[in-house]
Amino acid sequence: LAPATLSEHDGVRYLHLGSIWVQGAMRIRAPQVVELDYIQRMLASLLWLPTAELGQGRAVQLGLGAGALTRFCARQLRMPTTAVEINPQVVAANTAMFHLPREAELVLGDAADWLAQAERASVRLLHVDLYDEEAAAPVLDSVDFYRACSAVLEAGGVMAVNLFGRDASFAASSERIVAAFGSTQVWSLRPTREGNTVVVAGRGVVVPGRDELQARAAALEQRFGRLGLPARKWLRMVRPLGGAPRR
Repeated sequence: LAPATLSEHDGVRYLHLGSIWVQGAMRIRAPQVVELDYIQRMLASLLWLPTAELGQGRAVQLGLGAGALTRFCARQLRMPTTAVEINPQVVAANTAMFHLPREAELVLGDAADWLAQAERASVRLLHVDLYDEEAAAPVLDSVDFYRACSAVLEAGGVMAVNLFGRDASFAASSERIVAAFGSTQVWSLRPTREGNTVVVAGRGVVVPGRDELQARAAALEQRFGRLGLPARKWLRMVRPLGGAPRR
């Protein structure tokens, strides 16, 4: 496993895995702010959850990075939160330098192994961000992997996955996600300037009308806008994949 290394620039601390590729970031004087654009967009998954139900259920992150999603789910949403990370050096860096929440459960191990033994239909909010030091393609990206992700989601639960990499094929990955979740349950956001594309997939999610989505986005911005969540902008970035209908 690659060594976890740090860099700092303009008040932001970055996590690397022995290469130039950024694995996560945290604003040193404001650790609850969601610093990276693609991490912000992974939290667009909250638009698929009713506002009144935010904070209900369990949150899981496959891939810890610099802990931004773990901090947000555990501290801001106050959800029971589990993070699964295979690299002990990433865990050590988070504990020492990235304000890893003590209340979050941390599992040191392989994400696929964790999914294999996880209770079915037990997760409301699943975030998947699995890259090694080369950042060439997702480490786990098969139909079977995404089916396992679907299996741990409860009815109405959502997954957000970061698709990025020099050798990654967004089209092939999105087809695998559609195959696992169904043609009406997968959406993507516009790519970031760095090339990260976030895909959101649901398990039996009922998408409300435009007015309700706008109300959800406004509520998210009112509550979390100061932490870097431009939720109303996300609505302009979303498009359905696999024939998922718009409303």
